[in-house]
Amino acid sequence: MTAPEALKTPARRRRHARLIATLAELTGDCARAAGTVYGPIADAAPEQDGVPVSLLPIVVLSAAAGPQLDAARQEDAARWPDAVALEETDGQRTFEARRAAAEADQVLADAILGPDEDGHRAPGTIALPTASQSAAMALPAISADFLASFREDPEAAIELVKTATATGEFTVGQILDDAVDTAVLAGLMILRGLQNPADPSAAAETCLMAARQFALVVMVASLDLADVAD
Repeated sequence: MTAPEALKTPARRRRHARLIATLAELTGDCARAAGTVYGPIADAAPEQDGVPVSLLPIVVLSAAAGPQLDAARQEDAARWPDAVALEETDGQRTFEARRAAAEADQVLADAILGPDEDGHRAPGTIALPTASQSAAMALPAISADFLASFREDPEAAIELVKTATATGEFTVGQILDDAVDTAVLAGLMILRGLQNPADPSAAAETCLMAARQFALVVMVASLDLADVAD
């Protein structure tokens, strides 16, 4: 029996369900790890100095977060193979569209900043990225712009996605997925600094920064712009 069409193209919150669930758990884990520092300090007598705290939960969390997220991604991919195949096809298609646009821009740039009569680039100019390089750089750039905007004004960020997808050089899913990847990496880099913590209070505060980052990723990973055509 063929699976229903709705299951072949799941909503983003279903397509990335295990990742979202793991990120939500990590958000709570970060808060609880910070609590293992703040709790003993709050329970200590007012006259007590040098309150002993355990940094082990923070160290364990910093080491475990990356593998947990990798496993979550693999589980989601195994659960939705048709969606993965569609994403790969869309990726090839839109990359070619971006490269074609970059080639057109390159022709114009060469006309303005092109080589001199001896075949050398004009003095004071630098070599521009190739069309393929420009196509590869375009997706991270637009997803970074989306993330920066989403933190301050989600509605403006959604409009940015609509504008970017109107030309066919990106899909909604590509932009949001790349934004998720970027934000996840930022959260993991925050936690990476806690593998050898020295200051308990600073470590707890850093854990809460990671919790905030992972909460942002949950919102982006769950975002479904059904009114924007891929």
